[in-house]
Amino acid sequence: MATVSGAFTNSVFGFILCGVYLTLWHERPGLGGYDVNDALTFVWLQQGLLLPIGIFGASTTIELGERIRSGEIAVDLYRPTHLMVWWMSMDLGRAMFQLIVRGGVPLLVGALVFDLKFPSGPVRWLAVALGLVLGILVSFGIRYLVALSAFWINDSRGSEAAAMLLSLFFSGTILPLVVFPGWFGEFARATPWAGTLQVPIDIWLGRSPNGIGGALLFQLGWILVLLLAGQLLTQLAMRKVVVQGG
Repeated sequence: MATVSGAFTNSVFGFILCGVYLTLWHERPGLGGYDVNDALTFVWLQQGLLLPIGIFGASTTIELGERIRSGEIAVDLYRPTHLMVWWMSMDLGRAMFQLIVRGGVPLLVGALVFDLKFPSGPVRWLAVALGLVLGILVSFGIRYLVALSAFWINDSRGSEAAAMLLSLFFSGTILPLVVFPGWFGEFARATPWAGTLQVPIDIWLGRSPNGIGGALLFQLGWILVLLLAGQLLTQLAMRKVVVQGG
């Protein structure tokens, strides 16, 4: 029921956002290099990907922060696998489930009403699939670091709320990042959050400024940085737990 109601809610918000975007692109045709069909396709892809990518946070990393706060993380540290790998596998399973059972519903609803754009050819579809997986991994890397903050501040809920606000703005959830002008637009498109939503959608639309290869390398670069940071913080956190006698 939660999945069905969530898909319905995303579809309703899709129509609301389409009204806003149609007005905006009527006043500013070609805004950000998007035409009207690009903008409408962006809306329905965005609504379908919010939960799989974890723009508002995700149950797996929220649970990790709670387990650190409650001390249950000690059980995780006993498992014969790396903490980050364990939670990454959990998050990928969650994301794939949501992508299959919920992600396509808003896009299907939008395609029935509007003339949306779809990738042409198997190579583009493969690039889209890879971009989506990389976007989920970028999102996990950010959320994992936020969850680990509970080792130092004891409760990661404040960090999660702040991270959600940054994610909403810099991922392109509120507006496509291509509409932001000048240095601020360049800064927004260089953040890791851009790799979670904006970049995969640009690959879908064929609007990646540096081409598909450049878009995928951008995501891979941020994955490498975030996972290395996660590995380092995990080691520091485990040392802290041992020092505290946990």
